[in-house]
This record gives sequence, C-alpha cells and structure tokens, in this order.
Amino acid sequence: MKITAIILAAGRGTRMNAKTNKVFLTLNQPIIAHTIRAFEKNPNITDIIIVTNPSEKQNIQNIISNQSFQKISKIISGGETRQESCYNGVMSTKPDTDIIIIHDGARPFIRQETIDQSISDCQQYDVSVVGVPVKDTIKTADSNQFIEKTLDRSKLWAVQTPQVFMSSIIKKAHQQALADKFIGTDDTSLAERIGYKVKITPGHYDNIKITTPDDLIVAKNILSQNSQEFN
Repeated sequence: MKITAIILAAGRGTRMNAKTNKVFLTLNQPIIAHTIRAFEKNPNITDIIIVTNPSEKQNIQNIISNQSFQKISKIISGGETRQESCYNGVMSTKPDTDIIIIHDGARPFIRQETIDQSISDCQQYDVSVVGVPVKDTIKTADSNQFIEKTLDRSKLWAVQTPQVFMSSIIKKAHQQALADKFIGTDDTSLAERIGYKVKITPGHYDNIKITTPDDLIVAKNILSQNSQEFN
C-alpha cells in the first residue's frame, strides 16, 4: 500500500513565547528533524509531505538537506488554521495514495511500533487515532465554574497524533467540512461527523506535543532517557 505521512509545521507557536516557530527550536537538532526522522525510517511510509508557513519553506528545505532525508515529496504552504493546513496537505497527496497519516510537527517522540499499529488499525477499521487513557478525573462545569458532572474516567482518552485514514475517507471528510463551514477540533472529528467510527490505537504518554516552555523542559528529559529511540 502507498502511505503518505503529512507533517503539520505551519503553526505560529504563540504559546511558546518564542521568536521562531516552535518546530525549529532545538533538542540537539530542530524538533521538526526528529519528527520527520520517525516517518523517514519507518518502512511502511512511502512519502512525506511537509505543510509549513510560506516564509519558512527554505528553513524546512535546509533541514531536509542537512539531514539527507529521502522521502520528502513536497513542501507546501499551510492555511490560516490547522484545519486549512490539513486540507492543503490532504488534497496534495498523489491520487494513488491508499492511506494518509496526519501528524503534528511539534510531536517528535512518536514510536515506531505506534506508527505501525496505527496503520494496521486503519487497514482494519478505516480510521485510527493514537491516544492514551486520561489520568486525571475530568469534570464538566457551567459558565460560573460550578461542577455539573464527573465523567467516567475509564471511558476517557487523550487523543494525540498520528491520525490515520484511508485516503478517500479523509478527503471526503475535509471536503464536506469545507462545504458545511464546519471546524473540528481534530481530523478524526471530521470523519466522525460523516458517519465513520474511529479506532483508538493505544500510544505512549511521552508522545507529547511541544507547545509551551514547560513542554520543552519535559521534552529534553524524554530525549535524554530515550536517546536511541528518538535519534
């Protein structure tokens, strides 16, 4: 099967309070380099598309050249929102692509076995998403911050990426969302709203998205303890 990984690197990084896009911050090397490498070395992945800000395409190209990545097929421009960036990436895949994987560029600690299992789950169930069981008790509250309900933690999962789709499904989901002017919280929500069930692929808690300065501190610790896995 032909499997394309779309890596989203078009974020603004405002919560990081940095002058540069967070994917260019360094963990021995740029965060985005770690992320690309995870899919570069996975034998199931046919090609990789990077979605980035137009002004940062050259930065991405420089990293690709320095790291000698071979699977990058396209570097394309993102949109104003994450969903627009995903749409651009999905619609730029080759017509013969069977499976599309969508992954956050600032999520560099995805494990090979998780990628493999998410692909396998997609092949069996059409749509899969990596997630981990919620550790904390989750409550809903009203507009005045009074608790309304305590949710059953055994049924709650924190969703991560990769999110993996049969190509025709994610294309249809994005096209329908665009037609309906619907904005989802993630890509699987677009598939859910047009009737597809999503299989959860159990992941790891260290598959964090580096969003804030505190996340960067945690990421350095993860990398130091798992240098062979993520280098």
